[in-house]
Amino acid sequence: MSLKKFLNIVLLTTLISIGFKAEAQQLIYSTKFKNYNAEQKKFNKALEEARLELERIEAEKKAREAAIKAKKMAFLNENWSNKKFFAYDRKTIKEPFHLEFDTLNYTSPIDKDKVITSRFGWRKGRAHNGIDIDLIKGDSIRAILPGKVRYVKWHGGHGRTVVVRHENGLETVYAHMTKQLVKENQIVKQGDVLGTGGVTGNARGSHLHLEVRYKGQPINPEYLFDFSDKNEIRAKDLWVSRKYTNAVNFSSRRKPKIAVHSTKEEAEKSSKVQKKIYRIRSGDTLSKIAYRNNMSITQICKLNKISRNKTLRIGQKLILIE
Repeated sequence: MSLKKFLNIVLLTTLISIGFKAEAQQLIYSTKFKNYNAEQKKFNKALEEARLELERIEAEKKAREAAIKAKKMAFLNENWSNKKFFAYDRKTIKEPFHLEFDTLNYTSPIDKDKVITSRFGWRKGRAHNGIDIDLIKGDSIRAILPGKVRYVKWHGGHGRTVVVRHENGLETVYAHMTKQLVKENQIVKQGDVLGTGGVTGNARGSHLHLEVRYKGQPINPEYLFDFSDKNEIRAKDLWVSRKYTNAVNFSSRRKPKIAVHSTKEEAEKSSKVQKKIYRIRSGDTLSKIAYRNNMSITQICKLNKISRNKTLRIGQKLILIE
């Protein structure tokens, strides 16, 4: 074979090889492009789904925020009155009831160590529906939570009093003030000064009488707030049982044992056995009272710290078990 013919064959073979390679390369590029397009479409679809999910989450968040705001506004405006200390009827709510807080800390109502001189409980034959905190006349009294001032007046034995309504429906009562430094319908922040402490009303010695109420119902403040130097709210979400709304279940002279209820069932269980007040009527004897209330005379005597021979007076109050 001549050299020329051989070179022609080699050249032809090379050209064919190059052509196949180019065609193969084009096929590879085409396949990769198709795969890229498919992956790009998948990615774009996933991106769009993520965007729609984010929009849905944001819409739900806004709806929740709007519902919470509406609920707070409803609490702030419900039965609003600047004239009456009791904006609600004395018994408008049934226990147990649910309470929520936005924070786990409150501001101390006074600027010094909190010394409680009298607690929520039974005191001298009547209910003491708040706690007394020692202070010096003229000391600043502060809002323990943010809210709106509902009542700024003189109220009977409370003397100069300020009532603040809070966004979760609670009201805090600050009594025996020397001066009230806020106005009705004023918005106050947590820690704002409401007035100065004193001895107005039925007060023996200067102190702050602090009450916590929900729709008119008094609550043992120590069930909700830890009055140590920690200034902590006991839980953001809790249930209040009948046990903690009835002063007769506590002694004003002893620190209460607190068990916070996180569920309605827990609160209902704690309310099964409760104390009540019975007013002596004409013809009553300890034996008759015990029989009618399915109790023993010994139980009544222990509850009321009296002897079996105690003379009962008409109108006298006794503590009984429901």
